Amino acid sequence: MIIIMKESASAKEIESVEKLLAEFGFQTHPIQGEKKTVIGAIGDKRLLSMNQILTMDGVENVVPIMKPYKLASKELHKEPSVIEIGHGITVGGKQLAVFAGPCAIESQEQFTTVSKAVKASGANILRGGAFKPRSSPYSFQGLEGDGLKIMYNSGQELNMPICTEVLDTRDVELVAKYADIMQIGARNMQNFKLLREVGKCDKPILLKRGLACTMEEWLMAAEYIMSEGNEKVILCERGIRTYETATRNTFDLSAIPVSKELSHLPIIADPSHATGTYKYVPAIAKGAIAAGADGLMIEVHNCPEKAASDGAQSLTPEKFDKLMKELDPIAKAVNKILL
Repeated sequence: MIIIMKESASAKEIESVEKLLAEFGFQTHPIQGEKKTVIGAIGDKRLLSMNQILTMDGVENVVPIMKPYKLASKELHKEPSVIEIGHGITVGGKQLAVFAGPCAIESQEQFTTVSKAVKASGANILRGGAFKPRSSPYSFQGLEGDGLKIMYNSGQELNMPICTEVLDTRDVELVAKYADIMQIGARNMQNFKLLREVGKCDKPILLKRGLACTMEEWLMAAEYIMSEGNEKVILCERGIRTYETATRNTFDLSAIPVSKELSHLPIIADPSHATGTYKYVPAIAKGAIAAGADGLMIEVHNCPEKAASDGAQSLTPEKFDKLMKELDPIAKAVNKILL
């Protein structure tokens, strides 16, 4: 439920409401607005009647939250969330976030080369895989801990935040030590133990949509993270599995405006994984920005034909630079800043 406090409500009255809710087992999430404070209360509504709360000093109204995802819902949090990343970067504001880098970290030289190139073109967050979930157990699995150190070194050198995937609850502490943003991949979107574990971290979480998950399932996965106390969740549409085989996945452009209607969480698009082919990446990237995405995640490799992972969908630094220039007028048209 949502408890709307009066404009004149004192700090003591707000505290009293939170205390009563806590006594009945509710988690409380106060949101301070310009004029009023709103308290989101998550728990069993059968334990406490609305009238009990309405009679308390300072309370203006009580509104039930209808969506099953309470914390991620726009019913609780009307204004779009802006996630602080560090290094002066945010996701969800006017500035578009551009995550760029190779699918897999192969060496310090390779990652540094690509990192410098994408920064020069306007990317503001480095992405790369240290732990790689692959369909085949015989494919390159990533450099793991060594890969994290390589990413960290480049991030420090270039003063850029880094984003990388965490696959296992046992690796959360290690990845959190090096990464500014921890990614939950599509295959782990409903790994509820992992979602709860990253929810205990004070790090932004990039949550990719599952291979064949509905919008509600995706937002419920976000709810798992947020219910543990971490509300810094960024959604990422990366295409879903359909009957179509012309592309690796089917990019769901409608997910962007729908998520904006249902949730306050920012959303970015990953056209690389959506299409699986570098030549389709620019068109999908442009469409996503026009549809209202808060950013992009694009794979870039200095030598795609020799890439250890996903070379076919990776742009060269030259192609990435060209795309960034083409995206600039589209960003301005939707009142966003890219370059």
